[in-house]
Amino acid sequence: MAKLNDKVALVTGASRGIGRGIALALAAEGADVVVNYRRDAEGAARTVSDVAALGGAALALQADVADWGAVETMVALALERFGHLDVVVANSGVASRVHTVWDMPIEEWQRVVRTNLDGAFFTCKATAGKLVAQGSGSMILVSSIGADACAPFGAPYYASKAAVNALTKTLARECASAGVRVNCIAPGLVASDMGNRLMQAYGEAALTQSIPLGRAGTPADIGKAAVYLASDDASFVTGKILRVDGGAWM
Repeated sequence: MAKLNDKVALVTGASRGIGRGIALALAAEGADVVVNYRRDAEGAARTVSDVAALGGAALALQADVADWGAVETMVALALERFGHLDVVVANSGVASRVHTVWDMPIEEWQRVVRTNLDGAFFTCKATAGKLVAQGSGSMILVSSIGADACAPFGAPYYASKAAVNALTKTLARECASAGVRVNCIAPGLVASDMGNRLMQAYGEAALTQSIPLGRAGTPADIGKAAVYLASDDASFVTGKILRVDGGAWM
């Protein structure tokens, strides 16, 4: 029996990359999926089509997660279509451009934090109370092992992802008594749009030599972790940061 039969999942940033990998993995285990996207309508349509091919129902909803009103509307439309949510994945994220802190344009800091942190907060704010009210559900936030490594020249990204880790733990404590679990996946290098740009810029060999398992991850790797956290297999797991990184951060 599939692990997520009769469950409805909302995945932000699901038109491509890690979000798409998560959406397809959840669908393969029986979930219906709300596919959020910001700009890539064509990619979202592909994800919807692939979810349907796996036997699930899917709905693509456009919303910029950095816009609170847009997130509210997205969640309302998802509930109108499916009636309930069981799994919420706050995945949307953007990379920061290369700057030292002292040379960082204020606009760049705000751009990254709005999507990576405000977007996660808005997604959780719009959905957590509904899961608490129904007394069940799983929330999964997506951060990065960059929150641990804190390399130079990427302060907005690393700081926002570290804040997502903290948000996960706070929300997990707030939701636990209602039986709602909240966890975070922190990927390492993944062959997604963002990861591929890094590998093209710095060389795949240079980036993977510090990964004990010797390769970049795939969106499917992250999807499998999301299935675990969303399912009853993780019924005694909450408030955890699951680093899926090939051993890069130990």
